[in-house]
Amino acid sequence: MLRRICLVVAILAALAAGGLNFVKVKEKITTLVTERNDWHTKFTTADADLNKAKKNLVKTEADLKQTKDTLVATTAAKDAAVKKADAETKRASELADKLTKTVQEREEAKAELSRFTGTGLSVERILAFDKDIKQTKAALDEANVVIVGLQRELTKTKTELAKYKEFEYIVPLPPNLKGMVVVTDPKWDFVVLDVGEDQGVLPDSELLVNRNGKLVAKVRVTSVQKDRCIANVVPGWKLGEVIEGDQVIPAHPAS
Repeated sequence: MLRRICLVVAILAALAAGGLNFVKVKEKITTLVTERNDWHTKFTTADADLNKAKKNLVKTEADLKQTKDTLVATTAAKDAAVKKADAETKRASELADKLTKTVQEREEAKAELSRFTGTGLSVERILAFDKDIKQTKAALDEANVVIVGLQRELTKTKTELAKYKEFEYIVPLPPNLKGMVVVTDPKWDFVVLDVGEDQGVLPDSELLVNRNGKLVAKVRVTSVQKDRCIANVVPGWKLGEVIEGDQVIPAHPAS
């Protein structure tokens, strides 16, 4: 009897425990379902927000591309406008300079015309005077050339006569004469200088060869051309080898 009672009690306890567990499991299931539904709602909302964000991103990228294209076009237009403005500014400056020059030339022409008008002479007479002056000037230039040639011949003649009169006559040269050695021949000790008759060089004249202010040799002219001359190194005066580029000055400049 006691066993039966214990068995009944045990069965009732088991049923009570199972009912209690069922209630707890049901509550937990209900909670899980609620949480699942909440997460589903959140996921649905997040997915919708994500899709919206993607659409906004696509639109933003399109707007950004359009803005970039607009910026490039605007920059190109600005550069073209600046270039055109610079060109116009330069052109305006040139025109202003030309205008200033034109006004100045006009004023000078007016002043010149006023001077001509003040002479009381006609334009034809003035032009005739101008022609006569030009012809006279040309004739004077020709005469000066002839005079220079005659002076050179006279100097040469005087030099030749002086050499006959004096055994050791020293031929003077222009004091400002300066030249340079252009050719050398160490074997025969002669040089070619870049000065000649046009610069006042005369046969038998002597020049000092120097390099960096130091005396190298003395040479005596043997042959003279228009702008060249040939000279031999004077024996006993060769202090070093004469090279191309050495400078020459008169050994006996005229006083």
